[in-house]
Amino acid sequence: MQDATPIDTDPTFLVKDCALISIATGKRAFDLKELTDTLQEIGLDSVYYHFWGGLLEPRFEEREYNNDFAAWARHGLHHNALAERLAVIDPTDYADLEDLRQEIVEVLEEALDSDPYLHWSRSVRPFDFIRSQIVVFDTQSRVGQPEELLAAIPGMSTTSIFYHFVDARRRPPERIDDFTAWLADFGAAHEPLCTELSAIDPYFGTLVELRSRLTEIFAKYFG
Repeated sequence: MQDATPIDTDPTFLVKDCALISIATGKRAFDLKELTDTLQEIGLDSVYYHFWGGLLEPRFEEREYNNDFAAWARHGLHHNALAERLAVIDPTDYADLEDLRQEIVEVLEEALDSDPYLHWSRSVRPFDFIRSQIVVFDTQSRVGQPEELLAAIPGMSTTSIFYHFVDARRRPPERIDDFTAWLADFGAAHEPLCTELSAIDPYFGTLVELRSRLTEIFAKYFG
């Protein structure tokens, strides 16, 4: 009888980094009906990209809209009301990407039902559906104890923050950020910290701001 595979009991937090690769799908839409129909059949990795991909793009100014659907409604269709309606959708409010997709579809269908202009309005700037693939790599950086996060987080890249705090929240079964998941291994001592981390909404802001917020929270807790 073979020995069972040993369980990994190493409490070390492995700091990882990532890159979000953009891949063309060949799908595009020139009007709202085409956008709605294509959205219902496109892969969920495309929905993910058009909501979260913008966070990883280097920018010198604040994003006008947090997701690509809202930006296209404004600049492609020149429909401010629809753009604003799409802009307030927060992907963190939905259990998974399928629920998020259905919410967008409902908003688009309601707009088509209520505004005849959108049935014939075509954009000269098509909406190109892009899908994403995340590539993860080890930074060789390690954190041994919770209080060491205070010094570690300010030195993490924004893409590392994205991987551990944003992308982690969509991974089953826990669907929580990696810092909270790791702190839970140390028992109930850090429950107040975990509660504060879980209350952060990473969507409406930049990754630099998110890193600063995390730094403030850990400094308050461990400082």
